[in-house]
Amino acid sequence: MLRLVTAGSVDDGKSTLIGRLLRDKDLIPSDVLQGLTDLAYLTDGLRDEREQKITIDVAYRYFEIQGRQFILADTPGHEQYTRNMLTGASTADLAVILVDARKGITTQTRRHTLLCSLLGVPQIVLAVNKMDAVGFQHSVFSRIEQEFYDYADRLKIASIVTIPVSALEGDNVVHKSAPMTWYEGPTLLQHLQHVHLGSLLNQVDFRLAVQCVVRPHQDFRGLAGRILSGRVRAGQQVTLLPSETTSTIRAILGPEGEIEEGVAGQSVILTLHDEREAGRGTMVARTANQPERATRLDVNLCWTDARPLQVQAPYWLLHTSRKIRCQVEHVHYQLDVDSLHRQPAQTLELNQIGRVRLVCSEAVFFDPYDRNRETGSLALVDPHSHQTVAAGMIRGAAPDPEKDQRIYPYRATVARSQREERQGHLACVLWFTGLSGSGKSTLAQALERALFAQGCNTFSLDGDNLRHGLNSDLPFSAAARKENVRRAAEVTRLAFEHGNIVLASFISPFAEDREQARQRVEPGRFLEIFVDCPLEECLRRDPKGLYARAQRGEIPEFTGVSSPYERPQHPELRLPLQPLENSVEQLLDLLKTRGILRPSNSA
Repeated sequence: MLRLVTAGSVDDGKSTLIGRLLRDKDLIPSDVLQGLTDLAYLTDGLRDEREQKITIDVAYRYFEIQGRQFILADTPGHEQYTRNMLTGASTADLAVILVDARKGITTQTRRHTLLCSLLGVPQIVLAVNKMDAVGFQHSVFSRIEQEFYDYADRLKIASIVTIPVSALEGDNVVHKSAPMTWYEGPTLLQHLQHVHLGSLLNQVDFRLAVQCVVRPHQDFRGLAGRILSGRVRAGQQVTLLPSETTSTIRAILGPEGEIEEGVAGQSVILTLHDEREAGRGTMVARTANQPERATRLDVNLCWTDARPLQVQAPYWLLHTSRKIRCQVEHVHYQLDVDSLHRQPAQTLELNQIGRVRLVCSEAVFFDPYDRNRETGSLALVDPHSHQTVAAGMIRGAAPDPEKDQRIYPYRATVARSQREERQGHLACVLWFTGLSGSGKSTLAQALERALFAQGCNTFSLDGDNLRHGLNSDLPFSAAARKENVRRAAEVTRLAFEHGNIVLASFISPFAEDREQARQRVEPGRFLEIFVDCPLEECLRRDPKGLYARAQRGEIPEFTGVSSPYERPQHPELRLPLQPLENSVEQLLDLLKTRGILRPSNSA
């Protein structure tokens, strides 16, 4: 399923574009089509919208095309309704940002792009609309495309695709454009149908927000709520927050009855072996994997109220299913939407975006937003008007200014985006996983030589090398292997933040550990490469003689022999047994497709 949102300035043609897509794919009932005078009316359902010819509310459309399901949110372009755009983009996998070819990039275009970046939308399609109004000129499209890239390169966006369209005439929406023969890329629909989606749901950190306690009779007590992230099974030990009491899950009930496993997005009822104090606002997490907790929060805030933010004034903080009193203790800065420069500020006004420090009356249990959208997001509500005044993304815990801080996280003076701009390629992590002897390191070395020849900055990490140094104290038990991968992931993250294409070669047999490594890197920049060499071939190769020793019982807990290897279910690339040069070529193609390598790298 693809969740997408449309955004852009007023009258850029968002609603018309959606109407065109639905009409050209015959997804509009004939009786509706007969009475249709404007394609935009398919989503502009309010009378005020039709009279003013602007979108005010968020309109949702659900449809399916050739096996892919779509949930499409058409959001307002007017600055006054930026908060509605936030609503539509908060759960999106992809954003289609429209630009009127006659007007080019506007402040509202930049604002929506910045918000998509802050909200963690990994994929953006820049649709340059109304190309018919500028004679389908290639030069107009190229100028707008370059201006957008110049702005977006400074933001955290995993993938950007640009498409010239005419929503009114239908060019490059569903069908290829005859007048724009100079454009050789996909139509909008072709891209939406085939775009690769890395799940934005955190599948590792189990978090359930309790909505209510269900007691139909005295012999049953269940905690009802939605699983915000991760997965859970009966028999696992969990901790209830904020009471910090622990228990074991007896059963998990779904809409149709008892289920074996609950996963992110499901609404379930948990029953516990012990009765524990819980109610609305309780968060349930695995005891061995709990969220961070803090009363002071470092937050990116988008102010959506006509009245400016008041420092030290009381607000309600809405987080998961909790409602907590809080106040903005300090405004660090306000972001200039056009230049992205940080401006000193004492407050935030309507539609301004800034960084603030919140202080709360109770501890908030959270994960940083870039790790977990569900537990890293919040809203502020005015306690008097009951209006939602801001949407926030939690960066992490904020230090207490009155305490002596012994540890300060290192803040690089040269940003990763600056390094990427100078070196001409994006940073990413290629995590090579596979059995011992599958050829991970050989493949990584060959790819590194190819990237080096193209002038790319690379950083190689290999399991054996780390075992000789940083991880020389670790044995080969399951717990030690987890720690081995955790340390490797931290080093990988540091190398990534310094702008490198990181080539990390680790057996990393457990799926949960690989997912933890993925979560340490910006979404869309972690590429899991499964070197799928059959065990029989690895046994035949046995370059270090390890399999022979393991089969003789000399090496306990050896992956593939006496310890399991969990095959990746959805890697970014699976490499079968094939010539080395074919695998390198596939890897280079992957980096180009994902926008990591730009044309200048492969010229």
